[in-house]
Amino acid sequence: MMKIEKNILNANLPPLSQRMRPQVLSDYMGQSDIVDKDSLIISAVKKNNPFSIILWGPPGTGKTTLAKILAKKFLVSFYELSAVSSGVSDIRKILKNGSENFKLGKRSILFIDEIHRFNKSQQDTLLHSVENGSIILIGATTENPSYEVIPPLLSRCKIIKLNSLNENELKQILYRAIHEDIVISQRDIQINEKAEMLLFSFASGDARKMLNTFELAVMSSNKNLIMENDILRACQQKNIIYDKNGDYHFDVISAFIKSIRGSDPDAAIYWLAIMLEGGEKPEYIARRLIILASEDIGNAEPYALQLATSGFEAVKIIGMPEARIILAQICTYLAAIPKSNASYKAIDSAVSYIRKNGAESIPLHLRNAPTRLSKDLGHGKNYKYIHNYQNHFMEQNYFPDSIKNISFYKPSDEGREKFLKTRLSKLWKNRF
Repeated sequence: MMKIEKNILNANLPPLSQRMRPQVLSDYMGQSDIVDKDSLIISAVKKNNPFSIILWGPPGTGKTTLAKILAKKFLVSFYELSAVSSGVSDIRKILKNGSENFKLGKRSILFIDEIHRFNKSQQDTLLHSVENGSIILIGATTENPSYEVIPPLLSRCKIIKLNSLNENELKQILYRAIHEDIVISQRDIQINEKAEMLLFSFASGDARKMLNTFELAVMSSNKNLIMENDILRACQQKNIIYDKNGDYHFDVISAFIKSIRGSDPDAAIYWLAIMLEGGEKPEYIARRLIILASEDIGNAEPYALQLATSGFEAVKIIGMPEARIILAQICTYLAAIPKSNASYKAIDSAVSYIRKNGAESIPLHLRNAPTRLSKDLGHGKNYKYIHNYQNHFMEQNYFPDSIKNISFYKPSDEGREKFLKTRLSKLWKNRF
């Protein structure tokens, strides 16, 4: 047994995540709604009727695996490109093959990994073939396709959203590797509960990160029982911490946003520098700053949203390396100013209320009255036009009649929002 294990360990094998990549749908774990027997994809497989799709989701959630399994199930010619290393000439060569196959009554699937890295002209090249059906496109992306895929191509594809894997799904994948992998299964490996939880926490829903970290922990240990220290040691290895394939950016963007939210411009700049040095797209960072400006700052400093939006446009116009200066200015300002999530909480609270209670009818005095009939029905009657009153205010009910003194927006005492809170508390005494 030891001799066999030694030979295997010395072999030039791919990483554990690659060795454990499912080859058939029955081994595919996670994304149960996508591969459910009644789902759109499975229905297409049963009818042998493939269609163009964009698989969108975080790293390590099964996008590439699902694409390759589907290609086998559909029994078509399969071509694969990586947007990182492929150009227009590579695309045209495959499109030509697809066109020739199509004339012979054969279908072809082109899988493009990281399709968001293709520029507009590269994506334009795909349009005609996808539209006439000579190529069935399956694209995989970690970025929102609405921003990264050109509208004409996006309109010809169905977007399939994949979610981060939950703890139970990660556990199934881990134990399958422990018992079935050609290397690890020979060592009778076990993992204690705390180490398991630490591994799942570090993976953050990414099966590839989990498996490769676990493999490093196993290969670095002489014991059959993997403990917390083994996982921690594996997590500290540079080749795991910084993944050039893009897994790392979800962790870094999280640290970046939390640093700004926590009003620490120095930490924010640190994480910004890591992202830029790692090749992160500046537009992606700028978009996240726009979200943060509303979610975490809001009316404490309304100018934050304007600045972040202008910064996004400036980044697109200028490009790297000078775009780093614009991003640095925005992130330090957003980190330094007062914070409030009152607006964010207000909309979530209102949506929750509507989902629970439904939408009430609109009071007559608030309804539009563009016609004689609508006026006869009482639309707009007794509405008080506030500019006719002192201080441009007159208390009246703007809710449905059945709702009284409910409050969704609760301004903070930070920045400009403190002024809003003071003013609103005088106007609506029963709410504030």
